[in-house]
Amino acid sequence: MSVLALDWDIEAAGGRGALRLLDQTLLPARTGYRVVTTVDALVEAIVELAVRGAPALGVAGAFGVVLALDEAEREGWDAARLDAEVDRLRSARPTAVNLAWGVDQVRPLIPQGREAVLAAAHALAAADEAANRELSARAADWLLERTQRPRLRVLTHCNAGALATSAWGTALGVVRELHARGRLELVYVDETRPLLQGARLTAWELRAEGIPHTVQVDGAAASTVLRGLVDCAVVGADRVAANGDVANKIGTLAVGLACREAGVPLLVAAPWSTVDLDVADGDGIEIEQRPDHEVTTVGGVRVAPEGSPAFNPAFDVTPARLVTALATERGVLEPAAGRTPGTAEHEGMSFTS
Repeated sequence: MSVLALDWDIEAAGGRGALRLLDQTLLPARTGYRVVTTVDALVEAIVELAVRGAPALGVAGAFGVVLALDEAEREGWDAARLDAEVDRLRSARPTAVNLAWGVDQVRPLIPQGREAVLAAAHALAAADEAANRELSARAADWLLERTQRPRLRVLTHCNAGALATSAWGTALGVVRELHARGRLELVYVDETRPLLQGARLTAWELRAEGIPHTVQVDGAAASTVLRGLVDCAVVGADRVAANGDVANKIGTLAVGLACREAGVPLLVAAPWSTVDLDVADGDGIEIEQRPDHEVTTVGGVRVAPEGSPAFNPAFDVTPARLVTALATERGVLEPAAGRTPGTAEHEGMSFTS
């Protein structure tokens, strides 16, 4: 897409530059931007989901270290305060590993100065786009080798497109690749309650590119799979454990269960930066709990009785045994068949191409 989820505005802040975010809370009704110059503003944007998606959060985290350095200079922070602010940014959303990863990629360069950190952040953004394009091609190859249909019917959950990355997308990158090859028939877009990232964001991206799609309620997904209406489900990830367990938007687990029952592939598309080899399995992934009002209200209108609380985990964990394939820029692994990130990294297992 020509619209970027985030970029570095070199003319902002009196020529010092600032992080410009496409405010995804406003889509699809209107397009607006936030120009972010402080750690506070960036943390707020991350928590409010103005910027979201694991790869995009990694890039935002890297540029956020530049913002922290600028703020430290303006406000006269000492080293301890700077460290504390970078730590606060790093932990703004605990489930998505890429946010901490992006911060950690550039943080060691702080002693070299602002320009070194800024250059590294730009490089990280470019590498993310390249990784997304590579994994999309590998995933499309894997899918097409395993189907006899001339054009595929794909189910997606949440938004893992250009809006969730520096550019191109992961799960929707795979959809784009299939569409470009003339091998895509239709995309079933789960609405993705409670914040409707599928209905608001994925459908917005697909419509902008003329990719055939239809929006469905989350509760229809299992039936759509079991009725034989889809050939595969393709989703993104916020963290992948060493054993292949996958944390992704709440509702992904139900899709995985339906796919196993129907014998339909569940393909997870994510850059290798989303793999956390320090976490053995899904039990070690912290699941973010979000506010009640996201469930009890819709568009600011209350839909649950006053006093009724809400259970609102932002993510769930799909066990590796349900993950048919994990596509990264390094290749495609098959966790359900025992080919996991941990074994591939530590035992020299070759990836499929």
